[in-house]
Amino acid sequence: HSVCSPTRAAFMTGRYAFRSWMDWRTEDFGKPSYLAKLGLTLAHNERGEPTRRIHGLDAGERTIGDALKEAGYFTALVGKWHLGEWLKEHLPMQRGFMHQYGHYAWGIDYDTYTIEHNAPARFAVYDWHRNEKPLQEEGYATDLFAAEAERVIAKQTKDKPFFLYVPFNAVHGPLNKPPRYPGLDVRSAMLKCMDDAVGRIVSAIDKQGLKENTLVIFTNDNGPVLEEMSKPYRGAKNTTFEGGVRVPCVMRWPGKTKPGSSADGLMFVSDWFATFVKLAGGSLKQDHPLDAHDMSEMIFNGKSSPRTEIVFEVSGSERTPTIRSGDFKLMGDLLYNLVNDPSEKEDIAAKHPDVVAKLKARLEEVGKQRPPLGDKPLLMDPPLPYIYGIDENKEPAAWLVKHVKAIRAKQPQEWAPGKTPWPQAPKAPVK
Repeated sequence: HSVCSPTRAAFMTGRYAFRSWMDWRTEDFGKPSYLAKLGLTLAHNERGEPTRRIHGLDAGERTIGDALKEAGYFTALVGKWHLGEWLKEHLPMQRGFMHQYGHYAWGIDYDTYTIEHNAPARFAVYDWHRNEKPLQEEGYATDLFAAEAERVIAKQTKDKPFFLYVPFNAVHGPLNKPPRYPGLDVRSAMLKCMDDAVGRIVSAIDKQGLKENTLVIFTNDNGPVLEEMSKPYRGAKNTTFEGGVRVPCVMRWPGKTKPGSSADGLMFVSDWFATFVKLAGGSLKQDHPLDAHDMSEMIFNGKSSPRTEIVFEVSGSERTPTIRSGDFKLMGDLLYNLVNDPSEKEDIAAKHPDVVAKLKARLEEVGKQRPPLGDKPLLMDPPLPYIYGIDENKEPAAWLVKHVKAIRAKQPQEWAPGKTPWPQAPKAPVK
């Protein structure tokens, strides 16, 4: 998908994000312009205070954490979650992860560990946790993720398999200058810090003697925020052009992956679910049908991809309904041949009305599988907590309250009419 939260949902469940309404982010349910697109209004609690409607990955969804834990794996999450930040049932340790470290919500300040607003509230919330308890630390978030991953790896042995999921916040905003690389611009310095962190994690695996039987994967959740970074592809994050949905992927598994080799078969992020579970000797039997395909034969044995289509978005999403089928991609009314035109420069819809009709019918067919949203009656209370996690906010420690109050005092205290610290909902989808 072209945005972080939907991609995480697809990875976590092996299912397209729309199936659990996770093509909408949790924070969108506190923003009037986004709620309007869903036919909802901004909620108010019994005291009349505007607040967020609760949204998160449905508790009935089976996650990759669940599946690998069932297969005998130790499961750990170090980094950004972004699949629910308030109710206990939405947090990682209820979703199959035996160890958790990092933040629950969308984009943390790398130095203060706060989310800058809790729409519709316009002030910061603390969001730094280990095993779903508030954590007081110092350091740059990217470096702290690396250090925690090193600690987790140092406890692993060859006798018990493990799954370590490390979703870095970098280089997501806010753009906070790291404590080193002063000669680089802020984005490049942040990227270099993440590169350092990846190196530390790989080195920790090698040092622990786990290199030969550990599959290491580095990939991304969506395209860059600036289109100039997507070249030669068109578009960027939050669009379904290739610049928004095509991302790099690098793997290492000695004896299984050949250095310098590549595979170019069609693959979607949900496919990791089936691939990991099969490699782990686990079960793919579950209540909800999967969209995932096992890609192990394509990745490790040079076979063709079993995937022939990708449904990026359907009706009811914030973004343009989009489907890739074979060589063709339909975005709204636009049609591209990605083999002949990977940069999506020429709309060929007029030349292939039969393909357009076929793919629109397929999008409509799949879109009908979206479940009802409901009116989302559960509300975040208080509307502006000190820390995410309903239980963690019940009696916040004095250090936490002091830290958050100091940050809020430095934030804008008033906003001009119509202005908010978050962007408004996207304009109408591309036609």
